[in-house]
Amino acid sequence: MSAVDIQLQIQKLTAERALASIEGLDEDVDYMADLEEELATMRHAYAMAAVTEIATLRGSLSGHPAG
Repeated sequence: MSAVDIQLQIQKLTAERALASIEGLDEDVDYMADLEEELATMRHAYAMAAVTEIATLRGSLSGHPAG
């Protein structure tokens, strides 16, 4: 999954959290905890994917360091 794909998933989860709050589901502790855990996992995955993509691009532009 690319960083862009993960970012889109984060946006969907954020929208789901907002809708849940509007609909009163923020009182459902288990549901909100699961949603927050999924958001945290996706944020971590996004950071890792972004760093990997940047490193890959940088390597392809300047070559891998020797030594």
